[in-house]
Amino acid sequence: MTVRVGERRHWIASRYTRFVSVEGDRGGGGMLYNSYTGALAAVSSEEQGQVARLLSGVIETPEDAEGLAGELLAAGFLVPADADELRLASQFHEALKTAGTMHLVLMPTEACNFRCAYCYQTFKRGAMTRDVIEGLKAYVRKAAERVSHLLVSWFGGEPLLAFDTIVELSDSFMDSCRRGGARYSADMSTNGYGLTKEKLAALIERQVRRYMITVDGEAGVHDRRRKLRGGGGTYRTIMDNLRELRSLDAEYTVDLRVNFDEDNVAGLKAWLNELSDLLGGDRRFGLLVRPVGRWGGPRDAQLPVCDRTASDRYLWELAEYGRQAGLPISGAVADALMPAGSVCYAAKPNAMVVGADGSLYKCSVALDDEANRVGQLERDGTMRLDRDKIALWTDSGEEQDAVCRACFYRPACQGNHCPLYRMRTGKRPCPHEKRKLKRALGLLWNDHVE
Repeated sequence: MTVRVGERRHWIASRYTRFVSVEGDRGGGGMLYNSYTGALAAVSSEEQGQVARLLSGVIETPEDAEGLAGELLAAGFLVPADADELRLASQFHEALKTAGTMHLVLMPTEACNFRCAYCYQTFKRGAMTRDVIEGLKAYVRKAAERVSHLLVSWFGGEPLLAFDTIVELSDSFMDSCRRGGARYSADMSTNGYGLTKEKLAALIERQVRRYMITVDGEAGVHDRRRKLRGGGGTYRTIMDNLRELRSLDAEYTVDLRVNFDEDNVAGLKAWLNELSDLLGGDRRFGLLVRPVGRWGGPRDAQLPVCDRTASDRYLWELAEYGRQAGLPISGAVADALMPAGSVCYAAKPNAMVVGADGSLYKCSVALDDEANRVGQLERDGTMRLDRDKIALWTDSGEEQDAVCRACFYRPACQGNHCPLYRMRTGKRPCPHEKRKLKRALGLLWNDHVE
């Protein structure tokens, strides 16, 4: 960045900038982060002192701001002293409401072949009806002419139980987006039991390039927690599938999610070593550690969930252990730090969950909550919507919370990390990465230096 000769301006650290010192496998250093620009920068131990000095006070811009100071200015770590960053954040928040991306979370079936110990779903409905399939095709045909990007998330139940429906709808969506000039992308949350190499190849052809698969530890532990509907084990089939998926030479990513609670946390480190033997070094497979929560299932009261303090400790401790064992870190960690990266889709006006019977929801968790059922999709593609209910989800974040508006993490989260949590508890839904920013940035720093 070059400043014009004769221009005299003063610069300060952005209110959305954070700098943390980190220690890693190869010595010390630091990470710079700005939640408004999404900039992340690794800082060497030699640069730390200069960076700290540049961020610590008011700087009068030199006539030619090159080098490190120029880099900090360009990335938004430093801003003009008279910048109204609160206004800029408000403008960014409002712009999201009219963003050109439409996000559809689709449930091609609400049935599932698993019965997981902590599941919140009731499996009341099965496969998506023909009326809903045709309604989705009609809706997307029209939407593709007015949006710039259509993102589809395949969800369930277990979506792969309705593989033919996924193929049929994907082909229709891609054709509509080609005709309408919209970009198309897709992801999938699956238990991994039916994700064979052949199905993965077919899905990649249909732009499903990001997957989330949950494995909860070694075979005995996983099979107790994530068993088949009829009671059989699932671990070996999932591991065999992952081994086969790795042999496919294609561009895709898998977030390997590990859900922990007091039941399985003690044995996870030993198992992460085994997982690394299978998948370590392949950066398409990234580790994502998350705590089990009481998400509304019939067994919530009996679940041995960790308290907030223990959850925060175990999450980052296990993620760092997995990294040291050779497992890449899921891109979801860095994604959460980006502008709007920690905003739940339920808070976005242009996002909708479509159930197998055409019911429209804002959240994929609270399907039986009347406040969450916001409309119905008709066969002709019309969405009948309850705008008042939708507003409960889209206008309950920073608009209503002065603490969120003043927070350094505001552009990334906007008070909307989980509208459901705020609605149910009345508490602020701060994301994992914000609560333990030093641990999150340290994890990324170590991943970077490798």
